[in-house]
Amino acid sequence: MTTVGFIGSGQIGRTVARLAVGAGHRVVLSNSRGPRTLADTLAELGPRASAATSEEAATAGDIVVVTVPVKAFPDLPAAMPAGKTVIDTCNYGPERDGHIPELDNGSLTSSELLLRHLPDARPVKAFNNIYYKHLLSLARPAGAADRSFLPIAGDSAQAKAEVTAFIESLGYGVVDAGPLAEGRRQATGTPVWGTPYGPYSDEQGRPADEATIRAALAAATR
Repeated sequence: MTTVGFIGSGQIGRTVARLAVGAGHRVVLSNSRGPRTLADTLAELGPRASAATSEEAATAGDIVVVTVPVKAFPDLPAAMPAGKTVIDTCNYGPERDGHIPELDNGSLTSSELLLRHLPDARPVKAFNNIYYKHLLSLARPAGAADRSFLPIAGDSAQAKAEVTAFIESLGYGVVDAGPLAEGRRQATGTPVWGTPYGPYSDEQGRPADEATIRAALAAATR
């Protein structure tokens, strides 16, 4: 059993938390408004879920899921424990985040920007390319013929191994897309972003196997 800390509890965060609890993990949720605002979510998730401040969630988690707007990166806990594995689910959107020159010109990925704010962490890009309703509905047990795959990117082999084991426990296979800089191949608007799992109008989605995800990553030009 893994304890997973969440910084941010939006749609993707709550969905990952729901899958994690279903897989037997403990989750510690946080958001920018304080633990008391998460009472309804805790009631839904049950006894394996608790709420805390962002700092407490970052400390408690064996793995920490960061799922906030990119513009909120400067507000992340400065005291992230050294060597912590961090799952970055975040997508950059200038219409929401404002223009960030390094992301606009492609000199950095959003995960590399995150690393500037959490220099002692070991970030892995994951969960950012799938609609939250599809993430919930497409989970399948290991060995299922229709098991879907998710891409990850990161610089630490150990962190990627930890994230792979976690994602597999939630009902997905994993495609290693390479180092953190290669996370650009699963960013908003790339072929692997959303499309392999079907349109948003179909809330059940469609399975996307390993070959489909690898082909979509290979087709990315950004």
